[in-house]
Amino acid sequence: MSVTAGGTTGDAAGAAPRIPDSALADSVLERLTAVYGAAADPGRAPAMRAYMKDVAPFLGLTTPVRRALSRTVLAGTPRPAESDCVAVALRCWRLPEREYHYFAVDYLRRHVGRCSSALLPVVRHLLTTVPWWDTVDLLAAHVAGGLVAADRDLAAQMDAWIEDGDMWLARAALLHQLRHRERADTERLFGHCLRQAGHEDFFVRKAIGWALREYAKTDPDAVRAFLAREGHRFAPLSVREALKNIAGPA
Repeated sequence: MSVTAGGTTGDAAGAAPRIPDSALADSVLERLTAVYGAAADPGRAPAMRAYMKDVAPFLGLTTPVRRALSRTVLAGTPRPAESDCVAVALRCWRLPEREYHYFAVDYLRRHVGRCSSALLPVVRHLLTTVPWWDTVDLLAAHVAGGLVAADRDLAAQMDAWIEDGDMWLARAALLHQLRHRERADTERLFGHCLRQAGHEDFFVRKAIGWALREYAKTDPDAVRAFLAREGHRFAPLSVREALKNIAGPA
């Protein structure tokens, strides 16, 4: 198993999840590869790949173009079942170009409300396969976070992720409550931040600050008090990010 961009190219928990049979995924992938492939811009692709630190090849589709093409791909398609979501995501992830991974992330974001807690192992696989912030952050906040919000028992899995040696799983655990706002489990959020307070990697330190900064929009006093007690344990980057929009600790 090779290492890429601070993570692994395979699922650290074992073999990749099985791809379910899905006529809908067959149709979507046939359309997707045809539409994206026809619109590829090889002139843009190298710069996009370089910007993402060579994590994956690109087709050269800008975000507005890609989103417009995705609407074309999905026009008239039915609502998916959970098995369809799994099949679309895993089949997209098998394709090398990064835009297909973005399509999978957007598809899961759109339909996470139709999925059960059984989707979480699939999300874990996506987080640890060709990992970089561009997919990890959206999967964490919108997909893993949505699943945890719907089934609080899954929070125990976030406790396992924060302890994992894969830094992208740790980042995902830190960021999964970004959209929870007043529903956030504050004790768990602060505990996760403390668990990784000494982490050496920029992406984990940045995630700590981001998670705290986002929660500060809901309860700035709690974040300020937390950092007044514990701020000395964090890297300056984390504290600076956390306090970006609020006054510092007393």
